[in-house]
Amino acid sequence: MSRENLLFAIIGILLGFIVGFLFASTMSQKYGPTAPATAASSQSLPADHPPVGANTAGDPSAMRQQVTASIEKARTEPKNFDAQVKAAELYYQIQRYDQAIEFLLKANQLQPTDYQTVANLGMVNLDAGHFDVAEKWYRAAMKMKPDDVMVLSGLCAATLQKGDAKGAEDAIARLEKVDPSSQDLPQFREKLASLKSGK
Repeated sequence: MSRENLLFAIIGILLGFIVGFLFASTMSQKYGPTAPATAASSQSLPADHPPVGANTAGDPSAMRQQVTASIEKARTEPKNFDAQVKAAELYYQIQRYDQAIEFLLKANQLQPTDYQTVANLGMVNLDAGHFDVAEKWYRAAMKMKPDDVMVLSGLCAATLQKGDAKGAEDAIARLEKVDPSSQDLPQFREKLASLKSGK
């Protein structure tokens, strides 16, 4: 896929997210609580994030310029942690996992103790099918925050996918201890039983 086609794909997905968000926001304002959803959401966005609901939402060329600028910024500013994370998010949204991992690794080199980056490296590697690597990152995240249910669930999935019955059994036991009501537990137990029986 050429660079231009990739940018069009990213823009299409982002445009879909923005249009969906604007629709949900409008419906929420019309039928839901009086506080506008966009105000709350925009407060949690990065400082250089384009405004949600801005005029560029309907302008593909402006959107393409923003996406291009974000990716270029990450490439030209390799020491900019936020730029690396933002580029990784853009690639993850279009399921370009290897590119997302590339930028997350750069972000991790810049801030090795950033928990979210470590956890995201587990998640993206899992989605990419790199189960051994995903397990490594999930275990690193668990050392930082041992009771994160999402990380424990990811670790269960990674160990099950790679066929590690012992590792999966330990991870499932840990998840069960932290969150006995986890909706993932039944399927994890079922997969573990199949793994142990060799089916």
